[in-house]
Amino acid sequence: MKLRDAPSARPALWRSLPCPAAELRLDLVLSSGQTFRWWESSPGAWTGVLGGHVWTLRQDRDRLWYTVYGEEEEDGHPAEATKLDGAETDRILRDYFQLDVGLAALYRAWGAADPLFRKVADDFPGKDPVECLLSFICTSNNHISRITAMIERLCQAFGRRLCCLDARPFHAFPSLSALAGADAEARLRALGFGYRAKFVSGSARAVAEGLGAEGLHRLRAAPYAEARRVLCALPGVGAKVADCVCLMALDKAEAVPVDTHVWRIARERYGAALGGRSLTPRAHQEIGDFFRGLWGPRAGWAQAVSIPLPGTRAQPPLPSPCTPHHLSPRQVLFCADLRKGQEMAGSRERAGGGRGRDSCVGGPP
Repeated sequence: MKLRDAPSARPALWRSLPCPAAELRLDLVLSSGQTFRWWESSPGAWTGVLGGHVWTLRQDRDRLWYTVYGEEEEDGHPAEATKLDGAETDRILRDYFQLDVGLAALYRAWGAADPLFRKVADDFPGKDPVECLLSFICTSNNHISRITAMIERLCQAFGRRLCCLDARPFHAFPSLSALAGADAEARLRALGFGYRAKFVSGSARAVAEGLGAEGLHRLRAAPYAEARRVLCALPGVGAKVADCVCLMALDKAEAVPVDTHVWRIARERYGAALGGRSLTPRAHQEIGDFFRGLWGPRAGWAQAVSIPLPGTRAQPPLPSPCTPHHLSPRQVLFCADLRKGQEMAGSRERAGGGRGRDSCVGGPP
């Protein structure tokens, strides 16, 4: 990456972590539609905002390389910001990608419990809770490219500017107070959020005036059912979004987000007569219980790598639980209603013959 805007962006030295490709594939994880703030800044290099800092990541053989950029200077002096040492940056990445959880043993256990999972696996070779919650409220009846653009506008309008790389400004995710302001809903509507504006600002206000950001973080230590109940009480948060946040930001690997596609797969692939005629709260619970009974305490991860996106061919099980705290990217299917976006992408592909991103919903140089 060329740092054309230095000294606005001041990279630290590159560091690396041991990370076999079987455990993590940045190209799959960061382009998945589960996390909306990473972009491929140069071939094989991914730049984004994590923990209030701008990072660039790259893989080389069995190492994950990274650098963290300093914040913009103010009046010729570096901005005051928390400086991260190497041990802390290593910890953040291990937590974000859940690198301390080995996938090989999980695959073996899921394959032993479920022959269908084993066939899929044999055919092919973690996030801030506030950001996760408010981002996934934006996914309702939406598709990846639009969600990504909305969140970018959200951060530019309400978030603190961090630095500028290649003439591209990077902003921190907004604080609860910024999104809970009296004019926040109107500003979000002007930014194209539509009916979601009320839910984003309303949930930000509810959390700020209730649990607070720290209380939301503490739900990581709460039982899954309790965390889910608290989330479902927030404006614009239903069972699916609550399960997404539980799974990807609150360490609830047993959470199984359910949409109509997952419901259909449960019936067609497994012969499970669940949920009646519509996706009621009871249906969500029954389908989740079915997969938890089948795959065990990390059923949400197993579901993510065993059920392909609607209308696509099965993809490789995605190495490394991802984001936003730690889930595999195929989980995108369960966190946004992508049917409309996929149909649009399919129409574009048929018309233009191409396949767009949304159609499938030593140190580095």
